[in-house]
Amino acid sequence: RALADDHDAVFLGALGDPRVPGMEHIKAILLGLRFKLDLYVNFRPCVLPLARLSPLTGIQKPFRIDTFRENTEGLYTGLGGSFKTGTPDEIVIEKDLHTRKGVERIIRAAFEYAELRGRGRVTLVDKANVQRFVGGLWRKVFEEVGEAYPRISQDSMYVDAMAMDLVRRPDQYEVLVTSNLFGDIISDLAAEVTGGLGLAPSANIHPGQYALFEPVHGSAPDIAGQGLANPIGAIRCVSLMLEYFGYEHLGDRIEEGVLASIENGITTPDLVGGKSSTEEVGRWIASYVESASA
Repeated sequence: RALADDHDAVFLGALGDPRVPGMEHIKAILLGLRFKLDLYVNFRPCVLPLARLSPLTGIQKPFRIDTFRENTEGLYTGLGGSFKTGTPDEIVIEKDLHTRKGVERIIRAAFEYAELRGRGRVTLVDKANVQRFVGGLWRKVFEEVGEAYPRISQDSMYVDAMAMDLVRRPDQYEVLVTSNLFGDIISDLAAEVTGGLGLAPSANIHPGQYALFEPVHGSAPDIAGQGLANPIGAIRCVSLMLEYFGYEHLGDRIEEGVLASIENGITTPDLVGGKSSTEEVGRWIASYVESASA
């Protein structure tokens, strides 16, 4: 809470250290910030800058998928417990918590974004055919909120069908809105079909109050110090942060630098044809932005 009182946002590097049992520090730090600061919007934009970067065949042009993931409810609340632990009759229960308030505000955020950015379609991703109560709430609220946005195409899709469609025709989708668990999975898939996790930024936001920006990828300790890590996801987080503070033109300049680096082949080995180091990519983009700002 003191962090929020003294700062307007957090720029967070990747978390993860195999020396920490169970990666418990990730839960304590990242989930702690999300819950304590009520950062209910997890915004994950996935942009394919060049068609050749997608692992999918048949992709002819760049496209963008924006995922709005509910960030403070669902199975991530940690509610549950176990009984008769260590016996053949062991029972575990995990609570999947969803509130009307939580569902409504993330759906509204997705529609507001779509309207502001001229996006023509918002798709709800759920599993309402199995999750009767949770799915029923999401669908009901989606329809209610959607009535205020008649110019935006609205549809719902089961999460398993969405997973299949994202590897068949991902360029058909624009804005996805979904629960915490489904958003975690679907946004990673969207990132992979648009070039990989190394390109993907994310923002955890409580609109009008506070925000945390972090790349989607992990810390990759297996390649630490080798200059192989792709810095673009983190760099694009800076673009999102500038946009959040109202400096859209500066954020756009960073995005231009990222695109230019990819077009010129200044990329790390995780991208097709990439031969540059982490530092070389970062310096190239920084130099581009500085020159464009002069």
